Amino acid sequence: MDPVEYSRKYGGKIQIIPKVPLKSYDDFAIIYTPGVAQVSKVIEADEDKSFELTSRGNTIAVLTNGTRVLGLGPIGPIAGLPVMEGKALLYKFLGGVDAVPLAVKADTVDEMLKIAEAIQPSFGGINLEDIESPMCFEVWERLLEKLKIPVWHDDQHGTAGAILAGLINAIKLTGKKKENVKVVLFGAGAANIRTAYVLIDYGFNPKNIILIDSKGPLHANREDIDRLMFVHKWKYELAIKTNGENAITIEDAFKGADILVAASKPGPGTIDKRWIMQMNDRPITFLLANPVPEMMPDEAKEAGAYIVATGRSDFPNQVNNSLVFPAVFRGVLDSKSIKVDDQIVIAAAEELARQAEIKGISENYILPRMDEWEVFIEEAASVADASARLGYARVKLSREEYREIAKHKIESSRKILNSIIQFIENGQ
Repeated sequence: MDPVEYSRKYGGKIQIIPKVPLKSYDDFAIIYTPGVAQVSKVIEADEDKSFELTSRGNTIAVLTNGTRVLGLGPIGPIAGLPVMEGKALLYKFLGGVDAVPLAVKADTVDEMLKIAEAIQPSFGGINLEDIESPMCFEVWERLLEKLKIPVWHDDQHGTAGAILAGLINAIKLTGKKKENVKVVLFGAGAANIRTAYVLIDYGFNPKNIILIDSKGPLHANREDIDRLMFVHKWKYELAIKTNGENAITIEDAFKGADILVAASKPGPGTIDKRWIMQMNDRPITFLLANPVPEMMPDEAKEAGAYIVATGRSDFPNQVNNSLVFPAVFRGVLDSKSIKVDDQIVIAAAEELARQAEIKGISENYILPRMDEWEVFIEEAASVADASARLGYARVKLSREEYREIAKHKIESSRKILNSIIQFIENGQ
């Protein structure tokens, strides 16, 4: 069905339904006045009780200003709303998380901060989405310090987590070591900048990482380095920290590289086959642009790529943040975490990689698929456990206890959704 007609038929992708039974007239006195006043008094005395006595404990906001939506660019918050609805549906379907799309008119960092702070009382977490760079970095970093609920930017953290998980297994298949591999990050937007930080935190050598933006490789002697210090401090920091060999051209960057992670403009032809041919033996190539990869997988293979991954489900090795964000928020909500950071991203990535390895990794299977439902349960448990170990969790349980909570909530959510689907399909 045509996507526009699909949306018109259903009037959007999500709705709100009650979770408590209304069986008699007396129930109204419990769910609303006068009984609800007792609940409010308990929360007034201890605001953390809101996570267990209201829906806040399982509800997040998907917050966007529409300044960089998918591959569509700055289309604005209203036009970005369908994407936020789709995100909310995936949260519910894959993670059992209730997500509310919030498309807002906010053009500055301060406006975004003010909105996020204002909505904090209603939500257990905030997923920042489709916010332009470099605004997205500053908004997230400042909210990380300001708010006492987990906040992350999925274009950064979700993508970086999926990339790291795929690389963990891809490197194993090549027999190489993370400390020694040379990594080219082609594209220096939200995804690859956060990926650089996550890879460094995970133990990759920053001097062996080269980021390439529209002007070429980032390096400490680039002519715009002083300007970057003021207009994009994250690029500046990585320009100083990475590219130990001082590669000046794209060809320099690719020569002898072991890994390519392209998160750039859609192809075909964004990545030249000659660049792949200059890479080291058994090169790993992640070509993540959508809807068309920077280079088609068959071309990458012809150029000598050993492992090829894309962002698409119709090719092997889909690297997609949908493998990450539903489980991460399931985990941080179950542990009632106060924040999400790169260490949580790493915990999620390690579990994703482990789940694929359990089934048996190969050149065409380095990550689980999105229909492997049990993966989200295990990933959520590992995230919750990491939150507890790192001191972020308000509720500290064993990993197995977190697993049982996640399993119950995800399975319950699927049963409810399947009932609704059956109801709709039967024409009721």
